[in-house]
Amino acid sequence: MREWMRTCIRLALTIAALQINLSAQKPRYDLLLKGGHMIDPANGIDAMMDVAVAAGKIAAVEKDIAPSEAGKVVDASGLYVTPGLIDIHFHIGHGGAPLNWFAPESRAHIAPLGIPADIALQSGVTTVVDAGTAGAETFLQEKEEVIDRAKIRVLAFLNIVGNGMNGGLEQTVDQMDTKKCAETIKKYPDIIVGVKTAHYWTEDPWDGEHTPWAAVDRAEECAQAANVPVMFDFWPRPERTYADLILKKMRPGDIHTHVFAQQFPLILPDGKLNPIMTEARARGVIFDVGHGGGSFWFRNAAPAAKQGFIPDSMSTDLHTGNYTILSMNNVMSKFLAMGVPLGDIIRRSTVNPAREIHRPELGTLSVGKEADIAVLELLHGKFGYIDCGFARMDGDVRLVARMTMRAGRILYDPSGLSMVQWEKARPQYFNTPGLGNSAPARADDYPRE
Repeated sequence: MREWMRTCIRLALTIAALQINLSAQKPRYDLLLKGGHMIDPANGIDAMMDVAVAAGKIAAVEKDIAPSEAGKVVDASGLYVTPGLIDIHFHIGHGGAPLNWFAPESRAHIAPLGIPADIALQSGVTTVVDAGTAGAETFLQEKEEVIDRAKIRVLAFLNIVGNGMNGGLEQTVDQMDTKKCAETIKKYPDIIVGVKTAHYWTEDPWDGEHTPWAAVDRAEECAQAANVPVMFDFWPRPERTYADLILKKMRPGDIHTHVFAQQFPLILPDGKLNPIMTEARARGVIFDVGHGGGSFWFRNAAPAAKQGFIPDSMSTDLHTGNYTILSMNNVMSKFLAMGVPLGDIIRRSTVNPAREIHRPELGTLSVGKEADIAVLELLHGKFGYIDCGFARMDGDVRLVARMTMRAGRILYDPSGLSMVQWEKARPQYFNTPGLGNSAPARADDYPRE
C-alpha cells in the first residue's frame, strides 16, 4: 500500500511539473504588434507603442513588450497602428429592391444598393453602419442575409420608410410608420443605432400627402420615441431650407450626412464659410462626409477645410454605384491632401463616429476591448483624387491599409505583414493533401477567417 501511495505521489508531482512547464512555455499573448506608431485618440495616445492581443481582446499597450511574450510578432515599424476604423455610412443588402428587380413584372426596377460588407476590411474598417437601406418591413431580411453572416461588425440606421430604399415606395408617406419604426429599433437595440431619412420629394410639386417636412418630422418622431439619433440625407427647397433643417429641425446629436454635396450653401459667394455651419455645430448638430457617388464636391470641401470646418466623421456611402473607385482610405486621403493632420483624420474615423452612434466601446485600443485594429501606411508621392463633379485635386499623400484585425482575427493582410517567408514555413505547409477535404497546408494556425 505504501509503495502504491508513493507511486501516486510521484505521478502527481510529475503531472504538476509538466503543467508548470507547459504554462511556462505558452506565450502570454497571441499576437504582438511591435514598433508601430499608435494613434488612439480615445486615450490621447499618439506615440510609438506596442500592442498585444490575447483571446481576441487588447491585452496590453506598452512602450516595449518583449517579443518572447507573444506567439506571433508582427513588425509594424514605419506603420501606424490605430483602432479599427468605423464607417457610419455604408449600404448592404437589398433594402426594398425586390429580388427580381430586373424582371419586367417586378414592382420596382432599381438595383439593390448593397455591397458585401466585408469589402470594408480592405481599408482597415472593422465596423460599418448601414445607412437606412432597410426599413421596419425589410430589416429582418437584411439582418439574416448580411448582418448575421458578415465577418466585419455591421450595425444599422433604420429607414423611416418601412420598405427601405429602392423599392419604389420611398415617396409614400403612409410607409413612414413611426410606431413600427420605433418598435423595430427597440427590438434590435444591439444592432440598430438610429433612424435614416433620405431622398424625399426632391422636385415634384407639393400636394396633400407630400408636405415639405413630412419625412423629417416622422423620422424625428420615431427617433425620439426610440431615444436614438437621426441621420439626414436632405435636398433643400424654398419651402424647406437647409438653414431651417440644421438650425431648427435637427436635435443635438442628429447627423447631417453628405455635408459637402453640391446642393448645400456651405460657401458664400465671397468664399467665406456660411456662418450657419458653425452655429449648427455649436448647438450639437453633427456633420458627416457620406461621400458616395453624388455627394462630394471639392468646391465645398476644400474651402471649408481651409477655414477650419472639418466634418465630425469620415464615411464613404459605399454602394453598388461607387465601390470600385471609392474606399474609406480614399476619403481619408482626400482630407489629408487638404492639409488635415493624420491624428485628426483618425479621430474622425474612430472615436468620433463611435460616440455619434452611442457605441463608446468601439473606436479605441483600450485594454480589455475587442481587438479591432487597423495597421495603416502613409505614402508620399504624386496622387490624384476626384470628386462627384468629375473634378480632380492633386495631393502628395495617400493612406492605405496594410492589415485589418477584427476581434483578434487577421482578416486582411494582402502583403503578408503577419506571415512568415514561405521558405521558412513550418513542415505542415509543405504537405500535399490526399483528399479534397484534407486540412489546408498552412504556414501557421493564427485565426484568419
